[in-house]
Amino acid sequence: MTAHDTSKVDAVTGISTTGHEWDGIRELNTPLPRWWLWLFYICIVWGIGYVIAYPAWPLVSSYTRGVLGYASRDQIETDMAALKVQRGEMVARMESASLEEIRNDPKMLEVARALGKASFGTNCGPCHGQGGQGAPSYPNLNDDQWMWGGSLEQIYQTIQYGIRNELPDSRQGPMPAFGKDGIIPKADIPVVAAYVVTLSGRKPEGKVDLAKGQKLFAENCASCHGDNGKGNPDVGAPNLTSNIWLYGGDEKTIIETIANGRGGVMPGWAGRLEPATVKALTLYVHTLGGGQ
Repeated sequence: MTAHDTSKVDAVTGISTTGHEWDGIRELNTPLPRWWLWLFYICIVWGIGYVIAYPAWPLVSSYTRGVLGYASRDQIETDMAALKVQRGEMVARMESASLEEIRNDPKMLEVARALGKASFGTNCGPCHGQGGQGAPSYPNLNDDQWMWGGSLEQIYQTIQYGIRNELPDSRQGPMPAFGKDGIIPKADIPVVAAYVVTLSGRKPEGKVDLAKGQKLFAENCASCHGDNGKGNPDVGAPNLTSNIWLYGGDEKTIIETIANGRGGVMPGWAGRLEPATVKALTLYVHTLGGGQ
């Protein structure tokens, strides 16, 4: 590539060259389109005007306010304060009202659903999903299966104090590790798992002694899950006949569950959230799965 001191006019296009040439190819000094230049200049003027009129530059502990004194953050804070005042009376009523009273009052219920939905997205959505659809190890709140019961009072208890945490009123009841702790011989764990598979109307993967599996189930599992596997909300034992599985319903996962146990933890929200918010969450969750 060579550089020339003087530019030349291209004979084909009639446009001056920049003076740069590479392998016989000259670089044209093509000017930018006028519309592009004018748009560029307008953007510069607009940018200067925006910086002057609106908050723009960060400072050490603040930011430039702009001559108009407007900020979207300030507007949001103003709107939120106005909304809090507007809902303040209704929220105060919710704090002193029972769950049934809130559910039977259309105005309070409307506020409770809105407040509960917002609080659910912030506090519960990271585990249960924004729509309550759940995930492996986190219950789906949209179905009608409730491990600890789906009445308003039962859901309220669960949200307030959580499950298997350090709070004295939290729900307890971890599932034992039957194989790890030697309660059931390891060789018999697949037999029990195969019988559990049949409770939901499916066939086990291999040939096993289902009569033996039923006997082992009756001796070790029925005290919590019931003789027919229908579950017991008093101890958080799930219904094994519904084919809805918290940790997975394939035979391999069921074997792992029986062998090593399960003990998921849910935090308690009493003290973290305002009493009215806990009630609002209860009503919102209750409506997700058509609570009992």
